[in-house]
Amino acid sequence: MKTAVIYSSQTGFTKRYANWIASAAHADCLDVSAASTEDLSQYDAIVFGSWISGGYLHDLHWLKDNLPTCPDQKRILYIVGASPSENEEVKRLRKKCLRAFEEHNVKDIFYCPGGFNLEKLPASSKAMMKLFIRTFLAKKNKTEPQALMARLIVKTYDVTNPKYILPILDALKKTRMLKKNKPASLF
Repeated sequence: MKTAVIYSSQTGFTKRYANWIASAAHADCLDVSAASTEDLSQYDAIVFGSWISGGYLHDLHWLKDNLPTCPDQKRILYIVGASPSENEEVKRLRKKCLRAFEEHNVKDIFYCPGGFNLEKLPASSKAMMKLFIRTFLAKKNKTEPQALMARLIVKTYDVTNPKYILPILDALKKTRMLKKNKPASLF
């Protein structure tokens, strides 16, 4: 099964997961800018990874605009963010993405915890993030998830771990098994 892992990464966490997935799945690994010139219909499966910031998943428009119309193509989305995976915002975003990409045959959406590195942000994003951090830290009566986030965003941290790609690899394996079990006349 030919697989492409396509990613959008700002500070390197999503790219790290893309490389781990591609290596484990023996897949092509493409930055979103390089993937735009590829014929994606040649792939049996596409794994798309992007990063979340402020509840917004970046480069979703690329996914919607560039996926070929291939009804049998397996599509998996993984999201990388600074929040712990049990955060309610992560759960809400996952459900929102499932609804948004139903028409694009994306049925598997996974979250991979990344980290935070203010120094790797572009200058404009860094300035906005510094303002956000000051405002967020000054907020009174934080909920428990907000208090946890406040403790996390004051320093650089990295919680990426290859164990988080295991469900993604399992989803790809199931696709491979289904393809292998199809009668020969369906290939």
